[in-house]
Amino acid sequence: MPDSDSPRVTRLLPDTLHQVAKPGTAVVRLETTHERQGVLDGAWWPRSRDIAAELPALIAALTEYLGPVTRIGLDATAWEQLPTRLIVDDRVVHIDSFPVGDDTVLVTRGDQDHFSLLVVPPHATPEAARAAMAEAVRTDNITEAAQILIDTGTGRVAPEM
Repeated sequence: MPDSDSPRVTRLLPDTLHQVAKPGTAVVRLETTHERQGVLDGAWWPRSRDIAAELPALIAALTEYLGPVTRIGLDATAWEQLPTRLIVDDRVVHIDSFPVGDDTVLVTRGDQDHFSLLVVPPHATPEAARAAMAEAVRTDNITEAAQILIDTGTGRVAPEM
């Protein structure tokens, strides 16, 4: 049980990131470790729920730092018209969809490297989105994606069909 007299530590994104964190931004903790300490590896704040419009930029950005991305796993209920694959920078990226409602994107590089990103809803306010992104990239974060969104006031909204 935490000591009630100890000050609460507020974790914030670096000031420079606050200036650029807007819809379309991805924040990823690119740390190679032998043990996975946190639940999430980063966060992504898409501009819309149109995956064909949003995903290529994320894949291109991740490929720059991680190498070729081979698969993306998404919650089928959170996106409009999920394709089974996309071609990004002349590479085929397979799209796996599951009705899991877990507010994450799973990124696969190669056969065994998996990265999990919190998806911040497009409608999120900048303050809530930045708070959610900051929590997601903490190395010691053990909070699930859906709870981070609840804690930061960024509720999930299903796409309009």
